[in-house]
Amino acid sequence: MNEFPSRRQVLGTMAGGALATFAAGGTAAAAPVAAQTYTPPALRTWLSLNSGWRFHQGDVAGAQAPAFDDTAWTPLSVPHTWNGQDGADGGGNYYRGVGWYRRRVTVPTDLSGKMLFLQFAGVNQVADVWIDGTLLGRHEGGYSRFRFGATAQITPGRESILAVRVTNANNPDVAPLSADYTFQGGIYRNVSLYAVDKLAMRMLDYAGPGVYLRQRSVTAASATVDVKASVFNNNSTSRSLVVRAIVTDTTGTIVADRSSAPQPIGANSGLDVLQTITIANPRLWNGLADPYQYSTHVEVRDATTGTVTDVVTEPLGLRSFSLDASSGFTLNGRHLSLHGVNLHQDRAGVGWAVSDADHTQDFALIKELGATAVRLAHYQHDQKDYNLADAAGLVVWAEIPLVDAITNSAAFTQSTKNQLRELIRQNYNHPSIVFWGIGNEQRTDNTATNALLDELAALVAIEDPERISTYANNLGNDAQVAGHADTTAYNKYFGWYGGSYNDLGGWADSLHSAEPQRTFAVSEYGAGANTTQHALNPSAPTPGGSFHPEEYQALLHEASWKQLAARPFVWGSFVWNMFDFASDGRNEGGQPGINDKGLITRDRSTRKDAFYWYKANWAATPTLYITSRRWTVRTAASTELKVYSNAAEVTATLNGTSLGKRSSADHIFKWTGIQLRPGVNTVTVTASIQGATHTDTATWTLTSNGSTDG
Repeated sequence: MNEFPSRRQVLGTMAGGALATFAAGGTAAAAPVAAQTYTPPALRTWLSLNSGWRFHQGDVAGAQAPAFDDTAWTPLSVPHTWNGQDGADGGGNYYRGVGWYRRRVTVPTDLSGKMLFLQFAGVNQVADVWIDGTLLGRHEGGYSRFRFGATAQITPGRESILAVRVTNANNPDVAPLSADYTFQGGIYRNVSLYAVDKLAMRMLDYAGPGVYLRQRSVTAASATVDVKASVFNNNSTSRSLVVRAIVTDTTGTIVADRSSAPQPIGANSGLDVLQTITIANPRLWNGLADPYQYSTHVEVRDATTGTVTDVVTEPLGLRSFSLDASSGFTLNGRHLSLHGVNLHQDRAGVGWAVSDADHTQDFALIKELGATAVRLAHYQHDQKDYNLADAAGLVVWAEIPLVDAITNSAAFTQSTKNQLRELIRQNYNHPSIVFWGIGNEQRTDNTATNALLDELAALVAIEDPERISTYANNLGNDAQVAGHADTTAYNKYFGWYGGSYNDLGGWADSLHSAEPQRTFAVSEYGAGANTTQHALNPSAPTPGGSFHPEEYQALLHEASWKQLAARPFVWGSFVWNMFDFASDGRNEGGQPGINDKGLITRDRSTRKDAFYWYKANWAATPTLYITSRRWTVRTAASTELKVYSNAAEVTATLNGTSLGKRSSADHIFKWTGIQLRPGVNTVTVTASIQGATHTDTATWTLTSNGSTDG
């Protein structure tokens, strides 16, 4: 069987097919006598297919046919979504249906004889793909990468027509069925074409890399890694192959090198070759402190001719980790406070069709905040996000889009398990990923839901026994849904969806006391905030109401983080959310179609007050920030000045007159009962941080218009 039939034919388990193990055999040189460098040969061809598309919103009969006239369709490039605007205007009536994409493809003639694979990095939610009217296959699931073999359909040097029918209509067989965000439709990530040799790494193993690096043992003295190469021979005759695994440091110097013995591989068949390598005195991937990564290059060589036919390079960040019910999370034998944010793939203007530059900006802001971890909710994210997390040293919680509810059917179960396999295999080698999330906020704690979660947790244990499975629960502490994964996290919105923001610590203490052996985290907490709405010391707003003052969000986060920081047994905490995001069914806080719980606005232009609260607590960089700075027009003369800073002391002036100096042990500096004068008022604060003087200024204008603040 060639590796280019339908996707249904090639899906299999990670352990499927023949397995050749060379843990001790072959030629090994774990510590080369003389320093040698390695540069992988460029054997693969990658072609971007992002430009030159034509798009039509709505279903069209026969649009897959090569002769179909698409000249009236809209020309565009991908990434693209048709819900960039209507998905965030409120009312919940954004378009959920079919969209068609067509593009001409001409592969260079020098790729004749190569295996050709079309790759889609993300299409929401169901995609049917044709070449010249021939259906290559269907992919279900809106967030994972997928590939189709196209060797038999594309002739190098001849133009072909690529047609894609996409639908984001509700599908009871595909998760998620519902969630608090807009399900934006379209080809919203990159599209490309790969050309590889007929003897190469498997391309259709759930669109994984074909190389899987299992870290068996990692210490400061030594690291042992299993290198699994999943090879496929698309030749019509058998071959003899050798697999070589080379680990290099950041300078390209070889630190480990192992080759297998020659091994036969049948025609049109696959073979898994497993080798074990050891790296002495490794430099560890150590979070923000030192996110060091080696590179693992795996060559496939035709043993008869001696020709290297394929090479795949994957990141290798060596690290160990664990959870303890009393002390929380440990990275490389040392406690690490996992505090961070949740992240959605959405921004103003473009919706989900975000660029690499957009991803880079998002992670730069997360790094500025001082987060040590990020939960990539509620689905598989673009590879760019995982790469950025690897490089930044952020610990990642990656998860599948099992949100709110399930369909109790074999089709839904299979589809959800497929999405989990795709998530794990495609991201297996990212050192940043520690947690696999099997679901979020199932609203029904019934037999069917628990049976599915049990299967998903078991699947994680099979696919990746070294990492930790987790689940985000919003039901009671004793809910059955919280008992399947290796560890449990809780979405707790004390002070927003009920209770007081001072209740978080008591809840955590109660759970820890009742179940001292349970490891748990807080996967979501937060409050909404509109940066144009303000009040002095506001009481809790109505979550679905029209008034979400920025000051209340800050008060909630002040109280929440103080309680979390004092409880190291809570292994992690994740603010909901890093950025405001589209949720078209919402209409609250004066911003229809937006969930406004972000620490930064959806357009990334404004860091809210709460952002600087966390920056003052988490980041090593100097922070000095006057809160309520956007409350520029005041109607009450008496107010307070509040500052977030990681300085020991802060000095303030109002209109050039000293307000005195304040010291603080909790990063909050306050001057209460200060009096504004009519007209323009200038407040200035100064502090010495890390030997340098820092200043911040805000301007508030006192008017008399008969209204009251708040």
